[in-house]
Amino acid sequence: MVVQFFRRFGLIALCAIALFSIWTTPAWAGIDDDNYDGNIFALYAGNGSIVPPKFNLAQSFKQDKPTLLFFYVDDSRDSKVFSPVVSQLQAPYGRAANFVPVAADSIPVKDDYEPNEAGYYFKGSVPQTVVFDAKNNVVLNEVGQVSYEKVDDKLREVFDLLPREESVELRRRPVNEVNSELVAE
Repeated sequence: MVVQFFRRFGLIALCAIALFSIWTTPAWAGIDDDNYDGNIFALYAGNGSIVPPKFNLAQSFKQDKPTLLFFYVDDSRDSKVFSPVVSQLQAPYGRAANFVPVAADSIPVKDDYEPNEAGYYFKGSVPQTVVFDAKNNVVLNEVGQVSYEKVDDKLREVFDLLPREESVELRRRPVNEVNSELVAE
């Protein structure tokens, strides 16, 4: 009797699962849309270690290290496209500088911000990249797609490194359809 019960209702459950899987649409993560897919750094940059941040801006400023502050939104095409650049920057500078990602929609709305608050620097569009030297002076503040090389040049100045043209030349090698890495030729 128990076997007949499971045969009858097991078949019904199996049919229900099959119908449900046919009628539901698959979840497609797309770098070229403004849909929410999840953490853009894990999905599109291959680096889930960027978010959540280790420090907020005020904590970073107290450490006397250069800081890379970047504003993003997980459901922004432009932020998705920019996320691999942030990930690539973390490879050479992740231990020497603090990376402070800020979801733009998490900035509290208020009339005034202090210079150690992310909202003080936010210009209202994403992605936005702000680079601070070790004394908390802004050396780069740009909205939109900023190339790896442009941010790298500023960080080279901050760390007193050789300019790119005097150092070992690196080229981009594709890792997958979204990410690439810099390697020596």
